[in-house]
Amino acid sequence: MKKLVASSRFKINMLLILMTVFCFSLSAFRYYISDTKVFLFLNWNLFLAWIPLLLSSFILAFNIRSKISLIFIIIVWILFFPNSPYILTDLFHLRARNSVPVWYDLIVILSYAWTGLICGFISLHDIEKSLSGYGKRSSINGVIVLFLFMSSFGVYLGRFLRWNSWDVLNNPFGLFSDIVVRFIYPLEYTKTWGVTVLMGIMLNFMYFTFKWVETNNERELKPENKLL
Repeated sequence: MKKLVASSRFKINMLLILMTVFCFSLSAFRYYISDTKVFLFLNWNLFLAWIPLLLSSFILAFNIRSKISLIFIIIVWILFFPNSPYILTDLFHLRARNSVPVWYDLIVILSYAWTGLICGFISLHDIEKSLSGYGKRSSINGVIVLFLFMSSFGVYLGRFLRWNSWDVLNNPFGLFSDIVVRFIYPLEYTKTWGVTVLMGIMLNFMYFTFKWVETNNERELKPENKLL
C-alpha cells in the first residue's frame, strides 16, 4: 500500500514539475517575442506557491511526529500557503497589449494560477493527513476550513495592501497594525471582509471538491479494492 501511495505521489510531483516547466516556457516565449518583462514576476509567485508543498512534503517524508516540530512547520506553512491561491488574482493584470494577443496572456496567467493552486491544495491535504491523529475528523475539517479563510485573508493582504510573507520578519508591527485595525473596526473595511469571506467560500468549495477526487483515488489504490 505504501509503495502504491509513494508511486502515486511521485507521479503527481512529476506532473507538477512538468506543469511548472510549461508555465516557465510560456513566460520565456512571451519575453522572447515581445521583449517585455510583463509576466516574468509570475515565476517568482509560482516559486512561492511551491514552498507550502515543500514544507508539507518534508513533514510526510520524515514522518514528523513531535508536536513542537509539527506546530512550528505548520506555522511557517500558514505564512506561505496564501501564495498558492494568490496567483488567481494575477488575472487583474490581464488586458489587451499590442505585443502579445490577449488570449495568450490569459493562458499564461491561468497556467500559473492552476499550477500554484494545485500545489497549495496538495500541501493542504498533506497537512490534513498530518493532523488526522490529533483530533476527530469533524475537528480537523474545521481547522482546514479555517486555514482556507485565513488564506483568503492573506490573499487580500498581499493583493490590496501589498504585504508578503517575508514582512512577518521585515515589518511585523506594520503588518500587525493593518490586521488588528480590520478586526477592531470591521464595518469600516467591508472590502477586506467581502474578499475574505467570498474567496474563502470559493476556496473551500474548490478544495473539498479536490479532496473528494483525491480520496476516491486513494481508495482505488487499496489492494482490497483491486480484488473486487
